[in-house]
Amino acid sequence: MPDTLENFDLDDPVLPRAIKKKALTSGGFPYDEKLDDDTYEAEMLQVQRQLALLQQDQAKSGKRIVIVFEGRDAAGKGGAIATYLENLNPRFNMAVALPKPSDRERTQWYFQRYVDWMPAAGEQVLFDRSWYNRAGVEPVMGFCTPEQTAQFLGEVPDFEKMLVRDGIHLFKFWLTIGREMQLKRFHDRRHDPLKIWKLSPIDLEALRRFDDYSKARNHMLEATHSEHAPWRIVFNNDKQRGRLALMRSVLHALDFEGKDNKLIGTVDENILLTPKAFMNTHSEM
Repeated sequence: MPDTLENFDLDDPVLPRAIKKKALTSGGFPYDEKLDDDTYEAEMLQVQRQLALLQQDQAKSGKRIVIVFEGRDAAGKGGAIATYLENLNPRFNMAVALPKPSDRERTQWYFQRYVDWMPAAGEQVLFDRSWYNRAGVEPVMGFCTPEQTAQFLGEVPDFEKMLVRDGIHLFKFWLTIGREMQLKRFHDRRHDPLKIWKLSPIDLEALRRFDDYSKARNHMLEATHSEHAPWRIVFNNDKQRGRLALMRSVLHALDFEGKDNKLIGTVDENILLTPKAFMNTHSEM
């Protein structure tokens, strides 16, 4: 267990200076300053306008889009989803964050409750955690057996191939952050009355199981990254850079009426990585 965690007291209102100093660059994040707000707002405006054009095109073409958001607790999944959906019609663009399965759902085919949320023509569905719970939080926290995880990892490529073969555009993002950044964000939540609801006993346990989550993630990436359903790794220590990279990668991957690559902007390859590039340099974070 690293010193940063040994000396960390979540209930202390003062964040240790060492954690605050290391947070942004933790985990090998490639920038030592956040993207400035003016640049972010100007670039995000253009990106969101392109998303609005994609929405119009979906209404005509019937495109179906599924975006999976996975990552550590406090990695910024909810904020990225909220930004993506900010100016889109909620009738056709939906965020899905399912609670733990009911007693009945636990007896169903594992993928069944996720299938219920797949999009119809012209819709986008953004999963705030997904079927990949079985490869991450469930095995790490002991909520499933090793045999169940192994079965899932063997079946999920075929499940996703069925989705893609049926015409769904499937995107899978893993949002990654460094250990000190996770500590800082948990501390921010603990001492902000508007954010404290985000903390749960599982979140607190996740602080002590950082390395276990890394191992589970690496195993998941190796088993489920495929040509038809590739993973994209988003360095999200700076949420503004992360959101731009993520949204741009979706827009560049799709054809739609009014698409302007120049206005979408270039995906920052220091922020959005392939699993191979990530594993070569950051597999322990």
